[in-house]
Amino acid sequence: MKIPAPRGRVSATLLDLLTSTTRNEGYPSLVAAVEESLAAGTDLLRDEDLQLTLFCLYELHYSGLEGVEDAAEWDPQLIAIRSRLEAAFEAVLRDIVPVPVLPAPRSEDVAATLFSLAAEDSGPDVSRYVAGKASVEQLREFLILRSIYQLKEADPHSWVIPRLPAGRAKAALIEIQADEYGGGRPERMHSKLFATTMEGLGLNAGYGYYIDEVPALTLASSNAMSLFGLNRRLRGAIAGHLAAFEMTSSIPNSFYARGFRRHGFDDNVTYYFDEHVEADAVHEQIAARDLAGGLAEAEPELLGDIIFGAASVLAIDALLGEEQLTAWKAGESALLRPLQGTQDNAPDTAASAALAAAAMAAMAGGVTP
Repeated sequence: MKIPAPRGRVSATLLDLLTSTTRNEGYPSLVAAVEESLAAGTDLLRDEDLQLTLFCLYELHYSGLEGVEDAAEWDPQLIAIRSRLEAAFEAVLRDIVPVPVLPAPRSEDVAATLFSLAAEDSGPDVSRYVAGKASVEQLREFLILRSIYQLKEADPHSWVIPRLPAGRAKAALIEIQADEYGGGRPERMHSKLFATTMEGLGLNAGYGYYIDEVPALTLASSNAMSLFGLNRRLRGAIAGHLAAFEMTSSIPNSFYARGFRRHGFDDNVTYYFDEHVEADAVHEQIAARDLAGGLAEAEPELLGDIIFGAASVLAIDALLGEEQLTAWKAGESALLRPLQGTQDNAPDTAASAALAAAAMAAMAGGVTP
């Protein structure tokens, strides 16, 4: 991924250090900057500087950063700094994420709790706004915000594969991930399908291309997945996270597809969302009962983290949705700065207007696509 622009003293110090030939000289300054920033007590979820810093440290474990040696991934001093930020980040998540009363560590009881959690979610509904009201420019912003995760879709959750015991939970995880990675067909990989959707709206689908445009909360959403996935002690949380992810995907994706069709975009653009409507309707049952429920039965001591991981999806999505919709409803950009220089390639047809009216009428009647 390209080196992003720094957003403050901490990220600037880290990026200078990563691209320096005398890295050892920079560690004391980076440690001091991190400690001073944490001591300031800012809202860590919305701290642009610290979330970007953590994102860059995590990125060393994914595709890496341009110009940074691969060996930086296991630099013990960088891992120590990452651990310091992770501890603060996890403490915030533990504090703000409401966790329901834990069920018995039995598959059906865990699944019932997760389905109840998903059904009771009353966070801002970005999917309905996309379906009925979003402009083409807002659709582009929607894709840019999601691209931070969707262009590496499934990777954060795959960290947990070797960390689960052989058995029901691991088999369920592999079944889900196999679909996410296209079942052996690169053109069916969900990250590839999402890239096709972006290109259909004239966007650059290179991984991390829009990193400088997305706000801290979007980075925090991705960072939470990496936090859970890269720490073995949190394997319950990443399993619960994936379960909730799959269980809250099918219906919203049907609304997203409707929003793009409303503006006349064809099946090539909407296929990513259409695919998730069908696939995640199956995945949610596997994820709730076999992945989350199966893991709770195999390792009952992980039950609390399984439910915490699931609840964190809903909590962070609610914050993201509120920030996004507040900006859009005020006629403002949901990005750090409005998108410039994108070709307006939206099919402008009379059918678009008719689809818009149909979408609004359907949603007014509470119809699910």
